[in-house]
Amino acid sequence: MSQNQKYRKISFYKNYFLDFVSKQSTDIQYKIYWTFEAIEDLWHVPDTYLKHIVNTNGLYEIRVQVGNDIIRIFCFFETGKLVILINGFQKKTQKTPKKEIKLALKLKSEYEKQKLDNLRGT
Repeated sequence: MSQNQKYRKISFYKNYFLDFVSKQSTDIQYKIYWTFEAIEDLWHVPDTYLKHIVNTNGLYEIRVQVGNDIIRIFCFFETGKLVILINGFQKKTQKTPKKEIKLALKLKSEYEKQKLDNLRGT
């Protein structure tokens, strides 16, 4: 594969992710964007960076850690190679909080409905 060719392309839905990342330290922002490059460039992305969340109908979490700071960014795949970022949060407990998963699923559903409406021209 050529140097400029990517396996995936990362995009985002509305400003949820941008609002989240703008509040993070420079070190965390750097690691987030480094992780995005790995997700775009690697044919097989290790679970340490991108992991499917079971029983969520296609929801994934991008996993970033800088020191003791653990960041999770929810996303899903669109047409196989496009990764749509939705919301992010700083993880403070062992398990991902249900309210964060619920919000991510709501945003994913909102994205899918909006896309369908656009296709229908409504």
